[in-house]
Amino acid sequence: MRKRRFMQVDVFTNRAGYGNPLAVVLDADDLDTEQMQHFAAWTNLSETTFLLPPTQADADYRVRIFTPRQELPFAGHPSVGTAWVAIDAGIVKPREGRLIQQCAAGLLDVRVETRADDTRTHVRAPDARIRELPKPLHAQLAAILSSTSVVDTRSSRLVNNGPEWLLAELPDEQSVRRFAPPLAAIADLCVATRAVGLAIYARCHGADHRLVVRAFCPADGIPEDPVTGSANAAIAALLHSSRDLEQIGTCYRASQGREVGRDGVIDVTVDDRGQVWIGGDTVAAIEGTLNWPS
Repeated sequence: MRKRRFMQVDVFTNRAGYGNPLAVVLDADDLDTEQMQHFAAWTNLSETTFLLPPTQADADYRVRIFTPRQELPFAGHPSVGTAWVAIDAGIVKPREGRLIQQCAAGLLDVRVETRADDTRTHVRAPDARIRELPKPLHAQLAAILSSTSVVDTRSSRLVNNGPEWLLAELPDEQSVRRFAPPLAAIADLCVATRAVGLAIYARCHGADHRLVVRAFCPADGIPEDPVTGSANAAIAALLHSSRDLEQIGTCYRASQGREVGRDGVIDVTVDDRGQVWIGGDTVAAIEGTLNWPS
């Protein structure tokens, strides 16, 4: 049986046991899709990634991303965390603080910050496609949010940046933090919209964050995702499109995961071209050898 290098890291935190956990298989070139999916279901983390040699000339490495139930073309914390693992394991070496990641969503730029013994990675999210929630589904969303003071869901949007997210803004931070999700109803709505999950958010004036976010993916076997890069990138793209970043700023921090004991922070930047970058810290929790058949 082939021995494979394996790491489990926590992303969007500098403390093991916080942020969003990610399993990374480093020697995965002989695993097929079915085997990868089986392993991702076995880890039962929100995402598991597989590091592979690139198949496009400009890429430094290739990554495949799986939830316990499906492969995703892009996801935020897996992209940020896998870039960190690739650097830490010596698989890639940044050139002038840059890498290029190949994933199912295409080639994505990675920006690397190295300070003393600390490496932080930032990934450019795919361009977002924004569309309105179909009118017949507004009543379903309103019912889901009925415990909050949201009565008008017309500003809610479906945003696709690889995965598709249903986004709903709440009036304040406490509304987000106190929200008790009706998971069965959220799962039904995600199936109806083909969204990977529902992300709720609110603007705030926290000491270290300007946005608070929670993300629910019960249809994918993930009741609440701790800290979600793609959802935060989708929110930033939506705020940029509606010119609401003028109030928040084009470079801000978002708080997510506190409600599930995984308190994490995501750095979000919208550059001059309107492209969204997400990044932050990554810390290794497990490093070793995986015994997994091909």
